[in-house]
Amino acid sequence: MRITRVLGAALLALGLATGPAAADSSPSPSASADGDAPTRAGSSFRTATEIEQGQSATASGSTGDYLYWSFPADTGQRPTVRATVKLPATHGSETWQLDVYDGLRRRQACQYGAQTRTAAQGAASVELACVLRTVRGWSEPWADDPLPGTYYLRLTVVDLAAADLGQPVSAEVRADSKDIGGAAAVDGTLGKPIVPGIAVKSAGDGEGSKTAVLSSFGRDDGWSSGWWSDRWVWTGIGAVLAALAGIGGYVLTRGSGRPSRVPPTV
Repeated sequence: MRITRVLGAALLALGLATGPAAADSSPSPSASADGDAPTRAGSSFRTATEIEQGQSATASGSTGDYLYWSFPADTGQRPTVRATVKLPATHGSETWQLDVYDGLRRRQACQYGAQTRTAAQGAASVELACVLRTVRGWSEPWADDPLPGTYYLRLTVVDLAAADLGQPVSAEVRADSKDIGGAAAVDGTLGKPIVPGIAVKSAGDGEGSKTAVLSSFGRDDGWSSGWWSDRWVWTGIGAVLAALAGIGGYVLTRGSGRPSRVPPTV
């Protein structure tokens, strides 16, 4: 028994001694995430650079270029995209715009945020932001509601002096989202998320099958867009509360029995 205790204490001391060293030698998650961040942007929808939510991407270009990125968004999420453009040292007044398109390349309106902003002459940078509507699991064919799948970001200058055209700029974009949950849930689901190449990817099973751009987009736990949401939980809680209220009302209104003034039945 004494030998076992001595060995246990020795192993514990060895673990405490080597623990900090092992922790110091392992790379931090933030460093690895920053190292994998894209450093270029696409020039069209087909060549848009893929980024993940919570990941900052940078790119260099010239005033007049169209810069494209893409990211996935799922049902119940409310995406927020931000962009910061660093301008050259000398320039005139410039107006920059950040547009967001869904997987069907429909321009999505912003709930709020400075989607278009003008930088004054000599300003060092300009910041843009757009908060989209909550992504829905299903929508009518005639509606333009945000649906789960790929979303595109397009950053460009829309108004500037001719002398400033072609000057070098750098941009940084980031996409985040807030989970809204069952408060925005609707009945009905999509057969597949709106991701370019999803039909080609699901149809081809052989090694020689073709995959389109962005067909690698997906989620580790799968796309939601199912029948379940936390709205069912609140519906159940409401049903239980309604039943308890009905029982309580019955107990309060039925009284203590037959009134004394009513003669007994024979």
